[in-house]
Amino acid sequence: MTLEELEAIIATRAAASPSESWTAKLLSQGPEKVAEKFGEEAVEAIIEAVKGDKDPLTSEAADVLFHLLVMLKSRDVAVADVMAELARRQSQSGLAEKANRNS
Repeated sequence: MTLEELEAIIATRAAASPSESWTAKLLSQGPEKVAEKFGEEAVEAIIEAVKGDKDPLTSEAADVLFHLLVMLKSRDVAVADVMAELARRQSQSGLAEKANRNS
C-alpha cells in the first residue's frame, strides 16, 4: 500500500458517518483532537523503539502513519504536497536544509 492509497481510504472513511467510522469520528472532533491522537501514537512508537522489539514497533509505526494522514486530512494538506516538500529538500544536504530553516 502507498501513502496515496492510504490517503484515498482515509478520504472515503472521512465521508462516512461518525457512528460508522473511527476516522470520521476522530475528524468530527476537530483538528486539535486529531493532532492529540497523532501525538499519542507517536509516543507509543517511541516507547516501542526504545524497547527494541520489532513487531510492536512495526504496529505502532503503522498507527503513526495512519494518524499522520488523518491529521493532514484535518487541515486539508495533501500527501502530494508533503512529498513535493521532501523532493525539494533532496536538492541539498540535511544539515544545510536544517540550517536554512533555523535562519
